[in-house]
Amino acid sequence: MNIHEHQAKEILKKFRINIPNGFSVILLDEIDKKIALIKTKKIVLKAQIHAGGRGKAGGIKIVSSTKELKNEAQKLLGKNLITPQTGAKGREVKRLYIEETCEIEKEFYLSCLVDRSSSKIAFISSSEGGMDIEDVSKNNPEKIITVKMNLSKNVDEALIKKIIEPFKIPTKLFKDASQLIQAIYKILIEKDANLIEINPLVLTTKGDLLCLDAKINFDDNALYRHPDILSLRDPNEEDPNETEASKHGLSYIKLEGKIGCMVNGAGLAMATMDIIKLYGSEPANFLDVGGGASKEKVSAAFKILLSDKNVKGILINIFGGIMRCDILAQGVVDAAKETNLQVPLVIRLAGTNVKLGKEILKKSNLEIISAENLSDAAKKVIEVTK
Repeated sequence: MNIHEHQAKEILKKFRINIPNGFSVILLDEIDKKIALIKTKKIVLKAQIHAGGRGKAGGIKIVSSTKELKNEAQKLLGKNLITPQTGAKGREVKRLYIEETCEIEKEFYLSCLVDRSSSKIAFISSSEGGMDIEDVSKNNPEKIITVKMNLSKNVDEALIKKIIEPFKIPTKLFKDASQLIQAIYKILIEKDANLIEINPLVLTTKGDLLCLDAKINFDDNALYRHPDILSLRDPNEEDPNETEASKHGLSYIKLEGKIGCMVNGAGLAMATMDIIKLYGSEPANFLDVGGGASKEKVSAAFKILLSDKNVKGILINIFGGIMRCDILAQGVVDAAKETNLQVPLVIRLAGTNVKLGKEILKKSNLEIISAENLSDAAKKVIEVTK
């Protein structure tokens, strides 16, 4: 789960990490009520969307007066920002963040994340922070270093020296840098975060380390332990189908293809998506209904697939283990009749109660294309969606 910049900064602040003074608004009238919090002459106005690249898309403005701030805020609220991370559709700006400016001497990049490939915690740092960090990673990768560590209570001092080495900061700032890194690591562990990114981390002309931007991503599977984090969720920044799927405990991710997929088990779902691509088409989603899904859960999943206008055909691939094929079949039949199914439906069933499941599908009088195996199913659904 992602959160907004202003929410991430509030978390950093609670862990005694330096951030500029600022406030968020969703209505223009709120600016007058909160502007006294800003003490600098110049003010930064930032669009709050769950995507990077806001600056280049016109989502960050620096203004010199309250009047100018209101004018720019009015232009930005409701604007559709298109960045490399939003896709072509862009994202509508529904809230703003307003904060103080500072005099910057140097900009750095710093992040802490769970590195699943090595089962370690990784710190990534660079002397080249700011809007062009992606270009640095492509053109000058030697300027970005990665330091990995095993899970422990604190970050070892020797590792901290390696992490901040690219910054070339004065020795007197080592204590501040050390406290910053320890705090970021503590947030990652205590809040079950996957990623904490500070870009840029700046050294001000006054000699302070300050976090000018922040991004935090949390492990969805651990949110039940953190109701305070879950309360920060912004449905406006999520695909409506993904939000609906989460209500039913479904693992759903929308993609750009035309073949809707319903599968039980993440590994089988990935294999199903792979074989669709292998035979020349694209999956419209990742959808894992889980091993023990109920008829109601299956029905909800089917309706979510059909609500995607890009879906021109559906492939259901179920291996009945804990989930019985008859339950799946009944859930699909109920949902198909309720939604007046208008797209081709290919079903491959195997495992527990497979004969009973196929019998339910046969008696439904629905136009269902049966497949004997995964390869057969993929070929058939691609053929009927050409």
